[in-house]
Amino acid sequence: MVGDQCSLPGERPVRAPSPKAGLSCKMVLQAVGKVLRKSKGKPNGKKPAPEEKKLYLEPEYTKSRITDFEFKELVMLPREIDLNEWLASNTTTFFHHINLQYSTISEFCTGESCQTMAVCNTQYYWYDERGKKIKCTAPQYVDFVMSSVQKLVTDEDVFPTKYGKEFPNSFESLVKKICKYLFHVLAHIYSSHFKETLALELHGHLNTLYTHFILFIREFNLVDPKETTIMDDLTEVLCSSSGSSSNGSGNGSSNSAGAQNHVKER
Repeated sequence: MVGDQCSLPGERPVRAPSPKAGLSCKMVLQAVGKVLRKSKGKPNGKKPAPEEKKLYLEPEYTKSRITDFEFKELVMLPREIDLNEWLASNTTTFFHHINLQYSTISEFCTGESCQTMAVCNTQYYWYDERGKKIKCTAPQYVDFVMSSVQKLVTDEDVFPTKYGKEFPNSFESLVKKICKYLFHVLAHIYSSHFKETLALELHGHLNTLYTHFILFIREFNLVDPKETTIMDDLTEVLCSSSGSSSNGSGNGSSNSAGAQNHVKER
């Protein structure tokens, strides 16, 4: 959901270049430097102190959106629309928009700056087709996610587009898997690259995309609430104004606060 695009379900958006493609790396770094000077920095390799504020939770940034549309209504299954068709359309759209959002900061997400796929106090691992656990850098993890999802959404046997072709029995479980991985990417952008997103003035797009995505996965129970607990503080702020229920996020927030002093692995 970058530039003039809006994450409305329907046609599959064509991958487009970053709206800030003309902005040089040097200019972005200078802008990031200004943001860093305004916020309290932390030494590399050290866990943030429990009392440290997260920049993306600052009111001046959370109120930024590109639309005031009621996403709670938008994600609801329309009458006479097949559930699998609705899930397929939205999942494909979210994949393209999240991929596009990540592309705006991808040059700053490197093997050196993001040596692990980390979100706050949680480190994610990739699991290959044989179930082998792989420790990888954040850009490698995101590449695994986008490549595997791209393969699925373009597979006619999994995401059929021809009339009369049935969805596989495993379709819902595959959608849940895709949404879990897409959530990881969004969470990493907030956790590790919000300063760059802010410097690019794309935080409004990110907030809108996140709100829409979270309300969608909640509406159809596509991601275990325990999986999204790590971002419950942000979810509470962004989605409370969108008419969504907490769905147990209050308990999740307290659990997240109690887990600040150790790193979890998934």
